[in-house]
Amino acid sequence: MQFEVSEQQRKRAKIPHEIFLINLVAVHILWFVAALGIAKSLPHPIIAMPIMSASILIYILWRAKKALQGDEDWFVKCHWQMAAKRARVFIGMLSLLVIVSALGWVGYTYLGMMQIAVMAFIGGAGILPIMVTVLGLIIMESDSMHQASQGKLGKAIVEKFPNPGLKVLEE
Repeated sequence: MQFEVSEQQRKRAKIPHEIFLINLVAVHILWFVAALGIAKSLPHPIIAMPIMSASILIYILWRAKKALQGDEDWFVKCHWQMAAKRARVFIGMLSLLVIVSALGWVGYTYLGMMQIAVMAFIGGAGILPIMVTVLGLIIMESDSMHQASQGKLGKAIVEKFPNPGLKVLEE
């Protein structure tokens, strides 16, 4: 659905998607690859990655909650809620990675599994789903950013947060 919104509202509605894309692309792809390249000599960059990502995800959730309390107009609020929903999905996937890694550690430490088997388990059951999720979220957030610049919202978000009277240009 396309709504009649100002250019300023469109720009503000793109912000949550830009922030989330920075987390996905800059932190989870670029920073991760760079950190792996120097991990043997300097482990700190790889440790900084989850701290930066968690900070960004917490900010998105906090800002979406604040938008619900009324400090943003309806169109911008809806875009914050979309980004927050996807941030929760990503947090769930990262939690899955932590659980899989813990199971791998238990398997290696207490069950006597071979190191290569544990690494394959963590890679296949933890890292691969994260990679697929990151790719899917990048595509969805890029599309949402485009929709924000066009003044559009999906039908599901409009049903969840009813329109307070903005003029609908296109259904």
